[in-house]
Amino acid sequence: MFDYQKTMDRLIEREVSSGRVKGASALVLHKGEELYHNVFGFADAERKIPMQRDTIIRLYSMSKPVTAAAVMILMERGDLDLWDAVSDYLPAFRDMTVWDENKQCEVPADRQIKVWDLLNMTSGITYPDPLCEPGRRMDRVVRELVERRERGEVVDTQEYMRRIASVPLCFQPGERWMYGFSADVLGAVVEAASGRKFSRFLQDELFEPLEMKDTGFYVPADRLQRFAQYYDMTPEGELKVHQGSHLGEYFGEDVAFESGGAGLVSTLDDYSHFASMLVHKGIYKGKKILGRKTVEFMAQNRLNEKQREYLVWDSVKGYGYGCLMRVLMDQGEAVFNGSLGEFGWDGWTGNYVSMDFSEDLVFLYFIQRCDAGTTPTVRKLKTATYSALRP
Repeated sequence: MFDYQKTMDRLIEREVSSGRVKGASALVLHKGEELYHNVFGFADAERKIPMQRDTIIRLYSMSKPVTAAAVMILMERGDLDLWDAVSDYLPAFRDMTVWDENKQCEVPADRQIKVWDLLNMTSGITYPDPLCEPGRRMDRVVRELVERRERGEVVDTQEYMRRIASVPLCFQPGERWMYGFSADVLGAVVEAASGRKFSRFLQDELFEPLEMKDTGFYVPADRLQRFAQYYDMTPEGELKVHQGSHLGEYFGEDVAFESGGAGLVSTLDDYSHFASMLVHKGIYKGKKILGRKTVEFMAQNRLNEKQREYLVWDSVKGYGYGCLMRVLMDQGEAVFNGSLGEFGWDGWTGNYVSMDFSEDLVFLYFIQRCDAGTTPTVRKLKTATYSALRP
């Protein structure tokens, strides 16, 4: 007979005992009640610190839905419009060029990048990528900015924006989907539109009302004991402590670049408060954070047929994309028993969130292995969760 608790425990324990991760934790909320929670292994194996419910982890790209929510708050108040040009807020993006792969040169962009392009990753702004010229240039930019920060220079969010804007786009704005620094640019747009530092805006508008006491862009000294280590998998299959800065992220108290795409830290419970607010269509403990129609607007595919052709990762087969999140469109293509409209995102170190309006469901899984992507275990855990649901 299927036993949900034992199935979840067995799947996660297998990940830890196999050596694929040092530690893992999961939390599932159904109709506001805890359906599952457990922790396994170490948050920091070298210091023998076990994974705990309040372990602080690096969210990486699970920062993106938070940034999208911040943009929606400003949209509701009329402080920005999604059709606004990004250059209205960040002048460095006014005269963008596009790399023409055939001519091997830069050509003028056909139009301005819109805030809407950033939300849907159709801006043409790349991440570091050795496979294309803009990606190679972006890699040099990020390396230089990280080196400057490591030398003690203050390299803030606006400096990152100026340098990101110096790199040509990979394609004309709106032409297709491509993962890149779009969410980081959105963080800077929030700063400009609100007149507040991005971290201050998030604290005032999201983290404080949502009781996310351990979420932010750095870990205070008195909480470092709870900050999980993160690991690289070597070619030999061993986990080693990660060294360096992946995309410029830095979690010290003197952090200056507040990365809207990858910079936040959080805990299981903190992030569950944010996810629950979205599942309950903007409401948290009776407090209205966002409007019902706004959250419904966020959780829909916004890619046209041509753009969606470039959403090719195995982890998003059957999904669309919009407002910095995946959205389930085809169960057969995804080979997944979840509800149509299930939405969420994941992070570089293997963290994962899934949200479902129709089932009033929040699923969270946290690990800290670099470049983990969406692991097969996540698919199994999600499938088991949907299989366990009762009316």
